[in-house]
Order: sequence, then structure tokens, then C-alpha cells
Amino acid sequence: MKSFLRPMLAALLAAVTAAESATPTPAPERKPNILVILSDDLGYGDAGCYGAKPEHVVTPNIDRLAKDGLRFTDAHAPASVCTPSRYSLLTGEYAFRNKLEWGILPGDAPLGIKPGSFTLPQMFRTNGYATGFVGKWHLGLGDGGTIDWNGEVKPGPMEVGFSSAFYMPATGDRVPTVFIRDHRVDHLDPADPIKVSYQMKIGAEPTGSEDPDAAYVLLGAKGQGHENTITKGVSRIGWMSGGHAALWTDEKLMDRLTDEAVAFIRTNQAKPFFLYFATHGIHEPRVPAQRFVGKSGCGVYGDQIEELDDSVGRVLQTLDDLKLADHTLVVFSSDNGGSPQGGNPLGDMRAYRYGARSNLHGHVPNGGLRGGKGNVYEGGTREPFIVRWPGHVPAGKAAPALVSLTDLEASFARLLGVKLPDDAAPDSMDVLDALLGKSPTGRHELAEHRAVSSCALRVDNWKFINGQLYDLSNDLSETHDLAQEQPDRAQAMAARLKELQAAKKTRI
Repeated sequence: MKSFLRPMLAALLAAVTAAESATPTPAPERKPNILVILSDDLGYGDAGCYGAKPEHVVTPNIDRLAKDGLRFTDAHAPASVCTPSRYSLLTGEYAFRNKLEWGILPGDAPLGIKPGSFTLPQMFRTNGYATGFVGKWHLGLGDGGTIDWNGEVKPGPMEVGFSSAFYMPATGDRVPTVFIRDHRVDHLDPADPIKVSYQMKIGAEPTGSEDPDAAYVLLGAKGQGHENTITKGVSRIGWMSGGHAALWTDEKLMDRLTDEAVAFIRTNQAKPFFLYFATHGIHEPRVPAQRFVGKSGCGVYGDQIEELDDSVGRVLQTLDDLKLADHTLVVFSSDNGGSPQGGNPLGDMRAYRYGARSNLHGHVPNGGLRGGKGNVYEGGTREPFIVRWPGHVPAGKAAPALVSLTDLEASFARLLGVKLPDDAAPDSMDVLDALLGKSPTGRHELAEHRAVSSCALRVDNWKFINGQLYDLSNDLSETHDLAQEQPDRAQAMAARLKELQAAKKTRI
């Protein structure tokens, strides 16, 4: 009997073992893709979901993000101008701690981020992500010597955590007006080498000051700094010669950058990716693609906004086409407030001559907030800020939490289960629960940086700026200075701001 049972038991055991081995082991949940879209100079009131009127401008794709995600109402750029905001986003550090990055950089400035630092992209890269950068850099390049635009341009994005990069060295209105792919100028003809100077005129190219009629975007008020070398019909800041085959065309700039962002997503669709897409829209010079000219109801300013919205839509459509939308956390925001503002209705549009196209026809870029780009009233740093991650972030909600782009590194570190080194992201706060809609509370305090060492301080709903004190809970437009009525609070906040600026970090 035993001899009869033995083979039966053996066969049964083999069958069970085979069945178990045939049962697939559940695959570990894929890490979410992270897509950060940073617009340039977009004001708090420049999108439909933030109050822009449809007769002025329509933004269906940005509005779609808000419909499908969280729309923050008290989110801030780290600074009211571009370079320090971008520095803080990538490093989690207030830019006033780094004199190389605390103001608007010229196009030939050295890189101010230490290569090898544990930056936001480096954190993702060391955790198995493909890390890509597309768009406007403006954080400096090289190590402080003369940049060789005809050889390898580094250190730059690739040395601070990005595995691939396609970018503008500085801004649309600064030379050199070429794209760099990874370490080299894209489409450079070695027989036509590039030279760049921010000290003196070089080369025989026409300049805006000498021949303003040579530019189809005509030079505006002299002394705005945009009257130097003309490339592809636009007068720039700084002088350059050579590199003609590599020069970008302004009407094609946004489409070209969007093409590269889409290509990165397609190339890396099979693995987790982090893409920092820093668009040129809506910075000067205002030269949108022809299909957007006259499309909006508020002049060339609105035309650029609608071009930006189209770019956002193309990227979102790519996620949909590849069935990646549910696996991708998207953050959309801006590096600082809109340039047109009270007392300066044209803003930086004064630098060029757009004629009747500079008329905003009643559109209010910063949504009624005081100030704008270049100062630290709320219009300078309070930005559109939308987070979308289907199934993880509630849809169609407004979020009141105080958050900053500086907080992305600490927040995403917790999302990935990463312990930050003690010296990394010194001013980044973990506000992940707020970003995911799990908490209405974000930061308790926030330094708002203009440039150099000029700052304001937020503590909850109170704001201290240049000796003035405002209660934003009932005075969002900052019209009623309470410093004389509440001197103790004003003095305490002034002391706290100095303490914060003197410290090496605020993240505990």
C-alpha cells in the first residue's frame, strides 16, 4: 500500500509546486514619473483657472490640469526673478545664500551649483530615474573661465544630476541664441565659431542701437539693455558673432522646446523619469509662432500665453497617448510673477516696440495682487501652481496651503522613501501631504526673495516687507500697512528674517 501511495503523493506535490510556480509574482508598483513644467514670467492671473477672462485669453490645457488636479492659491516661486527661483527649485536652498545665483545672471556667468551636489535631479537619478532637462537654464555654465562655445560646454546641467539636456544657455533676449544638447552647441558649424561678449561689441553683426530698423521686433526704449547684437531679427542683451547655423528662430522656439520634451517622454516611457521642462513662454522677446499672432484678446502678451498653453497641451497629450497620465505626477508653475503690473503697465515690454500689440485691453496679469516680477509683494512670487496625479491627488479642488517650489526636493524625497543628506536641500520643507491634497497645511514661514539679499518674510498669513507689515488674511492686495499698529509683531518678524538669512539652513 505504501509503495502505491508514494508515487501518487510525489505526483501531487509536483503538481502543487508547478501550480505555485506558474502563479505570477505581483510586480512591484512602478515609481511615478515626475514632470515639472515651469513657465517663465506667468502671472497669478494669467490662466483661466486663476481668473483670466476668456475675452482676454483662453488656457484650456492649463485649466484641464486644474480640473484634474489641485489648484494652489498660496503657492510661491522662491524669488521674483528667474535665476534665484530656478536655483532654489533645483537645490532646495534659498538663493540669497549663494552669491553666484542670487541675481539675474548674464549669459556668460559660471555655474553656481556645485557639481555633484545632491540636487533634485541628482536625487531622482540615484534612485533609478532617467532625468531630463529641456528649456531655459539661466543658472550659469562653466567653472568661471571663458566659456568655449565651440567645444564642450561644462559644467552645466549634466553635472548637477541630469542624464540628458537640451537647453537655452540663458534667456531668449540674451546671447548666445543657440541650443545646447548635453555638452555641445546643437548644429554648430566648426567653420563658423561662436564668440560672445558682455563687455564690448564683437563681430560685424548689426546691433539694435546702431540699426534698430534691422530688427523686425524693433528696439523700444534705449537703455533697457536690449540694444546689442541682432540675431534672427531680434536685438539682444550682449554681443555675439558666428554660429549662424546654430541660431534659433524665435517664432519656432516654443515648438522646438516642446518637441524635445515630447521626445524625452517617448524615449523614456518604459522606465521612471523626471523631466524638468522650463519653457520660454512667456518671457521677452514676445515672438510667438505665426499661428498664435492675434489669437488672444490681450495683444502679444496673451498670444504668448496661448502658445504656452498649447505647449502644455502637447505634453499632456503625449502622456495620454502613451497611457502614462495615471503614472505621472505633474507640477505646473512659474518662476516669478508677470512683468506688467501697477505703475508699470507694460513691464518688460518696454524693451521692445510692439506698437498696438502691447495693449493688454484690460487683462490683469497678476490678478489684482500688488507688484509683480522684480519685487516681493505678492504679485512677484505668488504663482499659478497645479499638481495632478490621477488616483492620488483629488481632482478639481483648490488648496490653501502655503508652499514653495523650494519644497519639491524634500517632498519628493519622502515620496521616494529617500533620506536626504544633512547638507542637502537646506531650505526645502516636506509638504508632500499638502501637494497630494491630504492636508490643508503646508509651510509655517517662507522667505520671499527678490534679488541679491533683498527679502520679505511670510509667517502664516502675516507678511513683513521693507519695514511694512500686512495681514494677508484680509488684505491680499497689501494696501493697509500695520507696522505702526503692531510694532511688536513687525519687529519680531524683522528679527526672524535676519536670523533666517544668517542661518545655513531652515530644514530641520
